[in-house]
Amino acid sequence: MEAAVETRVATAITGRQAKVLQVKPEGQKTACILSEGGRVLVSNILASHIRPGDEIDFPVVLESAGAGTEIYVRRTSTSARTHDLYNAPLGYAAQPRSDKPEQLYVRAEVPQGRLGIRALHFPCEVLRDYFYVADRRLPWKKQKTFYEILRSASTASPAELRLAFKLRELELRAEDAPKAALSAAERAFNILANPELRVCYETLLSNPAASALFPYGGFGSIIVLGDRSRDGQTFFVGRIASFLPESRQRRFWAPLRKFEFYSDRALYRDPRRKLEVLVDQSAMPLIWDQTWNQWKHFLPTKVEMQATFVEAGKYRHRGGEWQLVKWETALPSRLTIKLPAGTAEQVETARKTYHRFGQFSDALARIREPIEREPMERRDLQRICWDLGIPGDFDIAAINWRPDYDHFFYRQLCRRAQTLYLFRDEYIFALETAVVVETPQLGHATYVFSKPSSMEAFLAAYIRTTKEGIRNNSGNIAETLGFLGRVIHGASPRAWLAELKAKIGERADCAAAAAASGGA
Repeated sequence: MEAAVETRVATAITGRQAKVLQVKPEGQKTACILSEGGRVLVSNILASHIRPGDEIDFPVVLESAGAGTEIYVRRTSTSARTHDLYNAPLGYAAQPRSDKPEQLYVRAEVPQGRLGIRALHFPCEVLRDYFYVADRRLPWKKQKTFYEILRSASTASPAELRLAFKLRELELRAEDAPKAALSAAERAFNILANPELRVCYETLLSNPAASALFPYGGFGSIIVLGDRSRDGQTFFVGRIASFLPESRQRRFWAPLRKFEFYSDRALYRDPRRKLEVLVDQSAMPLIWDQTWNQWKHFLPTKVEMQATFVEAGKYRHRGGEWQLVKWETALPSRLTIKLPAGTAEQVETARKTYHRFGQFSDALARIREPIEREPMERRDLQRICWDLGIPGDFDIAAINWRPDYDHFFYRQLCRRAQTLYLFRDEYIFALETAVVVETPQLGHATYVFSKPSSMEAFLAAYIRTTKEGIRNNSGNIAETLGFLGRVIHGASPRAWLAELKAKIGERADCAAAAAASGGA
């Protein structure tokens, strides 16, 4: 969102406070020569606000650091004594509220502050004039709207906004436009592409004195100008000079079945990685609607995502206390999605499968009756389907499928299976070297057994026991079945596959596992 702001304090400095004698540029950094003989290396952005004679405070314990090293500058020169300067790490920024004079403001935490400052106080107009404007040098009344910057209508859909941003970006690059113009276009799109921030922005357009959200709840490093409170614990911000959110690049594969589909956008959440991605139909070129949520669990497709993620968070009341819940959100402008070949065909197959479940629900209920009592081969079940009028291309294994199950495990087992049985809510795979029992639901492990001399005898013994009985070897049932152990699905399909191969006597190949799982 902003250029990197770096601050590094020379480790030779041991004092806590000193006067700046000279400000000396040194390439990408600036050296502040101090009265006590040491120096402080700071970013050029921070140095542009420092003058000889200013007093600088820094922590007693000094280390080389990147953005967010805490530094406080008292502006003593008469020509620049409007505000002090504070460079600090920024934590959670709360929702806007009113203070006593009825001025709207946002309070943000300074995590682990060592100079005594615990919080930053942002008037909402300060946030407005930094995050919600195209040109930070101009007053609010003279600003172009973000829609004008993108040359887009105020009624534009998320997909139309992305297209407008891409076109405007190409135009600006072709014109060799200044970096500030490119940044303004990107900022405009990132605000408008987020539903919550777009509502905030449009409210500000109609009422400039309205509350302004700190995008994504803060989290990053910031340089601000303002004044310290009397008790020294709060810094009242008059202007934001620079803000750099905590961010990192991520690339991963996301299952379509884990998206929540809406009419004009889709939302992907990954609780394990604590990620959130908002997707429009221009970023992911599929024409979806909300009905996809009814049958998406039949989709085996995984899409490749690459994006810049910024840290976000909110306080939630849990267990009688307030806890900060943090996650990462993808910046819309830095998001790219690649669809694998055959996605359209897989979508159509999933849609058709769901339709057939409704169309042949009575017949499928009749098929469920025998597999509740004994295992049946998939080929035998397919013949029953045909007799009941269900088309031959219907995969009867889908009747045991649950929406939270990952297709990866099923595909790997099918690839190795000589025969597949359906029993209750399970799959029983007869492999060349083993028997594997899989429950296609989240939270279940894969059970592995040695290859029996008689599959019929194995099935006859298996249907008389339970998973708990197998784990506890009740009546020596685990020994009778040749139980080799469980393989937990866990967070990494590659680890699951490597362990499965080891148990069935197949050489593990992590490279092949990675390719098969789509990098999951």
